[in-house]
Amino acid sequence: MIEQSFIQELLERIDIVDVVTRHFQLRKAGANYTACCPFHNEKTPSFTVNSSKQFYHCFGCGRHGNAINFLMEHSGLSFIEAVESLSAHAGLQIPVQSTVYASVSNAGKVATANPSVEEKTELSSPSVDLYERMEQAARFYRQQLKQSEEAITYLKTRGVLGQTALQFGIGYAPPGWQNLSGVFADYPFDDPDHPLVHAGLVVAHDGKRNHDRFRHRIVFPIFDRKKKIIGFGGRALGAGEPKYLNSPETSLFIKGRELYNLVHASPAIRKSGRVVVVEGYMDVVMLAQYGIENVVATLGTATTATHIQKLLRHTDEVIFCFDGDEAGSKAAWRALETSLSQLKDGKDIKFLFLPDREDPDSYIRKYGRMAFEELLEKSLPLSVFFCNGLSTRVNIGTSEGRARLIQLAGPLLAQINAPIFGFMLMRRVSELAGVDQNQLVTFLKTGKKDRPSVRRSEVSRPLSVTPYRRLIQILLHSPDYANQIDMNLLLVSGDQSEEKALLIALVDFLGAAVRASEEELNLVTILSYFDQTSHHDLLENIIRDVYVKDESWNIDAEFIGGIERLREVHRRSRIAELHSRSLASLTLEEKNELRQLMLS
Repeated sequence: MIEQSFIQELLERIDIVDVVTRHFQLRKAGANYTACCPFHNEKTPSFTVNSSKQFYHCFGCGRHGNAINFLMEHSGLSFIEAVESLSAHAGLQIPVQSTVYASVSNAGKVATANPSVEEKTELSSPSVDLYERMEQAARFYRQQLKQSEEAITYLKTRGVLGQTALQFGIGYAPPGWQNLSGVFADYPFDDPDHPLVHAGLVVAHDGKRNHDRFRHRIVFPIFDRKKKIIGFGGRALGAGEPKYLNSPETSLFIKGRELYNLVHASPAIRKSGRVVVVEGYMDVVMLAQYGIENVVATLGTATTATHIQKLLRHTDEVIFCFDGDEAGSKAAWRALETSLSQLKDGKDIKFLFLPDREDPDSYIRKYGRMAFEELLEKSLPLSVFFCNGLSTRVNIGTSEGRARLIQLAGPLLAQINAPIFGFMLMRRVSELAGVDQNQLVTFLKTGKKDRPSVRRSEVSRPLSVTPYRRLIQILLHSPDYANQIDMNLLLVSGDQSEEKALLIALVDFLGAAVRASEEELNLVTILSYFDQTSHHDLLENIIRDVYVKDESWNIDAEFIGGIERLREVHRRSRIAELHSRSLASLTLEEKNELRQLMLS
């Protein structure tokens, strides 16, 4: 995890005006700078950049934040990527903090930073040698393509122009078992631990000689966000099996994180305001050749939550394009299920189903760009696909069928974290099921958390909320309370819930931040700090809680009540710990402590 002190130093060293003007032009307007907002369409400028306070704000759509937030929103970068980009421009080297909170006893040690797979990979960069070897292999494959009539003929029959092949770096891996031995002098004929094996270019065999992974295949290089090659996809020529073969997962390449062509499609995605997600390399290549450049593909795996997070950082509209067969329908439904928990209000996810026996490649070659774009405009919103998909699985004309509909919808609706969209979708499901929406809420046992903008008199705080969650809500509202929390109450063994771990991390961060700076902390700062950590999703959920916005909330009383509940948790935990031991094994001090705890 990156130290918060470094983040503060970085933000002090850069000028947000310079950061924004690297992407579009600003106009001076008094003490501020203005422009038409890059996050929504408008004719009158409402996007403002304040140089003295180092933040941006759009009065039209409400987007706001610091330089890091801007790069995350505008360029689709992760928190780590945005910090890396700004650090490079500022000439700063990022220090790595393995754990923020370490001054606790072994019995109660809880780390505040639990980096995601992506963050760990970012902070421990793969060997430069692997990147160089991937580039050498790519040059070899491109050179082999020029010399293979069979490969060139195949690409021509698929309609691929020479300029397109050059644009995508398409190559050819010739037949033979060890062609790369002519490229790499240290080719590992018998070494299973060689860099070429780690890069996925060579397959190691126990007791047998190693061999090239890609043989007699059209080869598509896969690039990361820095435009470095991290893997390859191969399409067999002839009757070879499997028909499609990807690089294995390596320190460079993790299929569930990467999307083919994302780095090269990013400008077109920003310009069009949408991204089209297809299933194959050739789909991407041919759509781009016909002028639809805002297109990416998954890499031999089902759509993952990380894929969707990346896409929604780049744009507000994602269109999944699937073949019109049964396999396409199943893949689309899996993508829908994965998307539900990632949805945010203001973001659109849609689904396009091509006619039977057509894929994006064949369709655009047969009917052209205009016809494909017309299909894009007819894409089904997620809400429509959701309801249609459930309706086809039951007999909606019977009471039993409608009951089954509610049963199927419940677990899916519970995954939605976008309150307004969740409310609208729940209303649509209640209409299909023929029940009142309030009854549906009762049936699904989801409570009222998805109902938007209820009157204050209707808001009641749930009695079941944990003391950890209550204190997190209070700290988000008033960070100064962090220094009043006794960490000893949190460092008891026993309950190791996610809320408790988040509270410890939040207290540690806010306590340090309050001591180090006189500036007021806000939700943007806090979210930025916890972005890309295991705590981020839970923190976002808690931020959505409406209760702390209620002016009638007595925050002092709530804080005292939360601390008292923590003390009670601590007391019970200690009693249970002492009771778990035999009375004879307790020291005199422990016996007195147990007596006092039982009486308190």
